[in-house]
Amino acid sequence: MIVLGIESSCDDTAAAVVVDGREIRSNVASSQAELHAKYGGIVPELASRSHVQQIVPIVRAALSTADVSLQDVDAIAVTSGPGLAGSLIVGLNMAKGLAAASGKPLIGVNHLQGHAYAGWLYQSGDAAAPTAPEEMCGFPLLCLVVSGGHTDLALLKSHGEFERVGRTRDDAAGEAFDKAARLMGLGYPGGPVIQKIAETGGPSDPLPRAWIRGTWDFSFSGLKTAVLHRARAEGIYPAPEGGPDQDAVAALARSFQEAVADVIATKTARAAEEFGVQGIVIGGGVAANSALREALQDRSSVPVMSPPPALCTDNGAMIAAAAYHYLKRGESSGLDLDVTPGLTIEEAPSAPAASVI
Repeated sequence: MIVLGIESSCDDTAAAVVVDGREIRSNVASSQAELHAKYGGIVPELASRSHVQQIVPIVRAALSTADVSLQDVDAIAVTSGPGLAGSLIVGLNMAKGLAAASGKPLIGVNHLQGHAYAGWLYQSGDAAAPTAPEEMCGFPLLCLVVSGGHTDLALLKSHGEFERVGRTRDDAAGEAFDKAARLMGLGYPGGPVIQKIAETGGPSDPLPRAWIRGTWDFSFSGLKTAVLHRARAEGIYPAPEGGPDQDAVAALARSFQEAVADVIATKTARAAEEFGVQGIVIGGGVAANSALREALQDRSSVPVMSPPPALCTDNGAMIAAAAYHYLKRGESSGLDLDVTPGLTIEEAPSAPAASVI
């Protein structure tokens, strides 16, 4: 079953062709990081304009790289939420046009569920397909989705059946990385630059952790404030003439990264034990962070399945992978499918409007 997946929820324009929800035949993306870097964050209007410019060539490249035509695919999948409304609309309208012109089913996909399904993907041409998470461990699985806009814990009871058990109450982990990097004068996006400089950082006093006892929720706003106070006290922010001391910046970056990884990994491992899951699947841009991955492996008593870092960021392959399970249930979306910017991980993009079978 061949699915064309289209993703435009935020600042990456992406498309991919995936077979049977696992084998990546192509995975093409255009990043807007350079466009937004001078603003220190994503400017929604600029993002949507860039999607308009990139969506057609990206989709064409995905089909060409996979050596398939539109008529060869079995369905067209697209992110319909959550995300920036203007960005989502570009991808959705592209998918609707392709579906209407080709007569292929349209599948609206929950972006957060897509991040979870990145753990099922592998590249075409690999010597052997890796074992799927449910075959390796069995259901239920615990899904950790950590990105610029979300920090969610959800039970995956069976394919497509998600139950959210934890969320961020304020800043998402990725947002906290971006804000902390800005305070340290490290630029945008924050995750990669903090990880790189933290590797050179010496030990320093630990930053506070918000454990929020009695819940599986997260909070990073207090940590962000603690970084601000530490940066001011150590002459890092505002940046002095000639720039701050780089050893102090590296030590602060290390302390910040350790605080984020400690809370996420500890709460995720404890939740896995509490709910009796068979394994943990992680996804989202922050899931590419090496410190977080190591902390999860160290603390978890069940297997932790991590997609390659390249599949943690937004991509079309994860959208096609999630859509495959809609198709297996015989579900598709109607051409009246709309964007849902505030969609949560357990919600379906829309009620099934048609039957594929």
